[in-house]
Amino acid sequence: MKRIILLFVLLLGLGPAMAQNTRNDNADNIIGVYKAKQGDNSYKIKIVKLTNGTYRGQMIWMEKDRDAKGNKLLDTKNPNKELRTTPYDRVVLFTGLKYNAKKHCWDDTKIYDPQRGMRANLHIEFTGDGRLRVKGSLIGISESVYWTKVE
Repeated sequence: MKRIILLFVLLLGLGPAMAQNTRNDNADNIIGVYKAKQGDNSYKIKIVKLTNGTYRGQMIWMEKDRDAKGNKLLDTKNPNKELRTTPYDRVVLFTGLKYNAKKHCWDDTKIYDPQRGMRANLHIEFTGDGRLRVKGSLIGISESVYWTKVE
């Protein structure tokens, strides 16, 4: 009986420490290259830390980055006309992302969706299996995509 109680006490003590590790409380843990798939297209995103302490995410590769004629796909739906000639595999998805230590997530910016040409509120957090859950929300509707770290 004493062993069971001791085991229970040990598990209670280790529980918060183990939970903290799965949350990835180090804000810079988000830095890296991630691979994801949306629809029938795979892509890679690179997240870097900017000098002001925020994070930027930019596309660096797309599996299907050309149209039927072999031309590079461009960000033609971008509301900013100056950015409509940017190749899809170079589009900046977000900038100014901040770590929220109280909520153990990254937020306080918007994510750009080049397929739709629109921006949505961004919320990013690590899942229990180490992937990033990237959630965009606009007028009460949200969509999540999961990114897997490859570098």
